[in-house]
Amino acid sequence: MWFLYLPHLVLLTLAGWTAAILRSVFRLPGLDGRRRSTALPPLTDGDLAAKIAAAAAAHPGLSGILALHSGAEAFAARILLARAATRSIDAQYYIWQNDVTGIRLLEELKAAAERGVRVRLLVDDNGTPALDPELAALNALASFEVRVFNPLNLRRSRLLSYLIDFLRLNRRMHNKSFTVDGIASIIGGRNIGDIYFARGAGSQYSDLDLLAVGSVVPDVSREFDAYWNSQSSYPHELLVTPPVEGLAGFAARMEEVRADPDNAEYSTAVAATPLVQAMLTGRLAFDWAETVLYADHPAKGLGDVPLSQLLAGRLTRLVRRAETSIDLMSAYFVPGLRGSRLLTKAAGRGVRVRTLTNSLEATDVIPVHASYTKYRHRLLRGGVQLYELKADPGSHDVALRLGLLGSKAASLHAKTFAIDGKEVFVGSFNFDPRSLLLNCEMGFLVKSPRLAAEMKERFEQSLANAAWRVTWQEGEGLKWAARGPDGRRRTRAREPGGTLLSRAALAVIGLLPLEWLM
Repeated sequence: MWFLYLPHLVLLTLAGWTAAILRSVFRLPGLDGRRRSTALPPLTDGDLAAKIAAAAAAHPGLSGILALHSGAEAFAARILLARAATRSIDAQYYIWQNDVTGIRLLEELKAAAERGVRVRLLVDDNGTPALDPELAALNALASFEVRVFNPLNLRRSRLLSYLIDFLRLNRRMHNKSFTVDGIASIIGGRNIGDIYFARGAGSQYSDLDLLAVGSVVPDVSREFDAYWNSQSSYPHELLVTPPVEGLAGFAARMEEVRADPDNAEYSTAVAATPLVQAMLTGRLAFDWAETVLYADHPAKGLGDVPLSQLLAGRLTRLVRRAETSIDLMSAYFVPGLRGSRLLTKAAGRGVRVRTLTNSLEATDVIPVHASYTKYRHRLLRGGVQLYELKADPGSHDVALRLGLLGSKAASLHAKTFAIDGKEVFVGSFNFDPRSLLLNCEMGFLVKSPRLAAEMKERFEQSLANAAWRVTWQEGEGLKWAARGPDGRRRTRAREPGGTLLSRAALAVIGLLPLEWLM
């Protein structure tokens, strides 16, 4: 009966040959002439450097950590660091949007380059489809260099590139870091764009970044160099011709941003944040703690890293050594069989395991939620406590505390977990197959009871005020419970946000062999 499959084999073979031919026609440029560069030595003079050096000297071997919960403060921190830069700015991001905050931050990088600061910007090609002209113009500046990670084969019909080179292009650089003068870094879950910085009244992401100074910053610089000089990073000028009008187009885009009617209000809100006031007066209260950078090797972008060397392996070891508690927050949570066993085994030995992810009504990627739902029963039976973020976090006060500035609709984007009230991991790593096997990821492990207590307080605020508690009983099925606006607890037997169409979509998608892509 094997001959019945012959037509399928022929079609697959023809598709493979076609893709190979198209890859040879639309092949990427060579990297033979690419210039190698490395991070400049950390700045030792200047007001900012002197203050950081004095504080670090009093805490040898430790890093000063400051959590950036609100979107406005996360944006302000990047703006102020860019303005304080005198020697170098190294930034790498998965997504950099062509919107108000994205252009304003590019404007700050441009201003830094024009005063002689060396700017290196590494972006993933999947997350910057609308910025080619702006990036090309900035890349033409003497002190501004742009590189693109895992570029698409086609610049215009971009999505068609996946038909040509799917296996390579399915691997992305999901890292997020922003390092200034080799002395201060911001890492975490936020990309660059309005939705990440709580600008606007529409749906916003609840997220978390860490501002770090001290001993861990050189490690971030070394990791940036590894990605900057990797075989997946292409100089922007090899892919896009600089615009003939130079910076005129970028200047016009900046004028559009300045004319935005909400720009002044957001700028006022940013300037009024406690972080801005503390940075301007030199009163930042860092938590000095042992901090370790976890990062995938950039060769993961080409599929050349053994499973044993992936970042996920180090995170697995952290979970296995938990003794009392694991609080896990992940925008996209698809634990798989191995991850489910890992968490239920922890619960089985007496560890309190709680997870928070997006509910169906809050998620922005339904296929991911469909993959997650396949493990709810297994996790609940194994003693894991499951919580799902509401689309409407509740009162304005709660939204402010959670960093959802001015937003009624919320979607979780943070990727963090706390172990035993002593250690906290914050970074770009979602607990899903894509972060595990495909995307390049990074984050900080901070050994700080103070930060862990802060994270626990905010986590429990989320659970009490802005999340559904999911439970399961034999014969009763799944139930969702949460407090209503009047403070009374209500329980429902149907998934919040579920419609006939969405439930059908979850059922169909759940049957498809797509989990490895999530």
